[in-house]
Amino acid sequence: MSRQDGSGRLVSRAGADDAGAHILHVDMDAFYVAVETLDDPSLAGKPVVIAHPDGRSVVSSASYEARRYGVRSAMPIGMALRLCPRAIVVPPTFERYREVSARVMEVFRSITPLVEPLSIDEAFLDVRGARRLWGTPGEIAVLIRRRVREEIGITCSVGAAATKHVAKMASTASKPDGMLFIPAARTQEFLDPRPAGSMWGVGPKAAESLASRAIRTIHDVRSTPVTALARIVGASQAQRIHDLAHGRDPRGIETTRTEKSVSHEETFHTDVTDPEMLRAELLRLADRVAVRLRRGGMEASGVAIKLRFSDFATITRSQALSEPTAVGQRIAQVARDLLAAVDLRAPVRLIGVRAERLVPAGSAAVALWDDDGDWKQVEGALDRASARFGAGSVTRASALPNERRARHVPAYDRPPEDSD
Repeated sequence: MSRQDGSGRLVSRAGADDAGAHILHVDMDAFYVAVETLDDPSLAGKPVVIAHPDGRSVVSSASYEARRYGVRSAMPIGMALRLCPRAIVVPPTFERYREVSARVMEVFRSITPLVEPLSIDEAFLDVRGARRLWGTPGEIAVLIRRRVREEIGITCSVGAAATKHVAKMASTASKPDGMLFIPAARTQEFLDPRPAGSMWGVGPKAAESLASRAIRTIHDVRSTPVTALARIVGASQAQRIHDLAHGRDPRGIETTRTEKSVSHEETFHTDVTDPEMLRAELLRLADRVAVRLRRGGMEASGVAIKLRFSDFATITRSQALSEPTAVGQRIAQVARDLLAAVDLRAPVRLIGVRAERLVPAGSAAVALWDDDGDWKQVEGALDRASARFGAGSVTRASALPNERRARHVPAYDRPPEDSD
């Protein structure tokens, strides 16, 4: 979800200079809220918060009316309601969001085959080859906004530039319901005055570290030697942001997107202090991650866990695997080892398991002895039972509900890690 509330937006008029701006970044405006408003028009123009009506839930999205009160994504719902007491809380309907997202992407692909979905509500388009059919990049931006509005019923913002990085910055600056064209020759003029924290990939901590050295704008980043930047943000990030600050971004459109990680996480009903319950949840989440890996024909070369404590401090721990796997038992074993090394200094609010550094199944060298052979047979049988009788028809005894688990384990899934 964009952290902007719509104030201070920059927009281009139809017909403005768009020379060389062949990369478009299209971003739906407050997408989850927009979809809910499609189904309930009475929500239009009101402060709406998308979240489960549970005191321990977090905000998935908020309307621009709610954002003006300071409501942001990932904010605890209690805090959001303190900031905006008149907010209307609407439970998320993720299947509906995916359905509308698919229709939006169809609109994009009807204009150009060079579409790279970035998340459920945004995508890059390369429109160089579409100019004979649809006109200039600016004219295509106007067309996209009109078709999304007329055919889907929601609004979007479009940034057009010579590179992906600048196009994304332009769409963010034009939100909501706007478009901004950055001609190739004026790229530096656009970049220089903007905050260093507005660059793609520069998070709040990095921006704070840069600002502490008086590096506050993109012009400051561009004027700082890479060696000096490396001492602040690390060598690899220093070179990347230095290039981006100069308008250099060689990345093209990737029409086939390879999933880099698979994760599941959940927030407990009440904070958990029992390590055994945390271990049990790691096994359950690892099983869910493993099912998705097997369905996708992928294996993990690394495992990570995520813990959020009662004071909202969040940590992650990760470990590389000696051999890639899609076995839940193996993923859980590594996750539990990672948990054992964590100082549980406070009750745990949220726990998660992530499989990362994914590779195609079977791509690793075959070992002489497979330590996971028995578990592969067991989990293969579970997959077959689920395919025949439905998901969850057969499960581990440790995952069966009981009174103790019911006090902690949530009744709903966490929202997908998607932008809004």
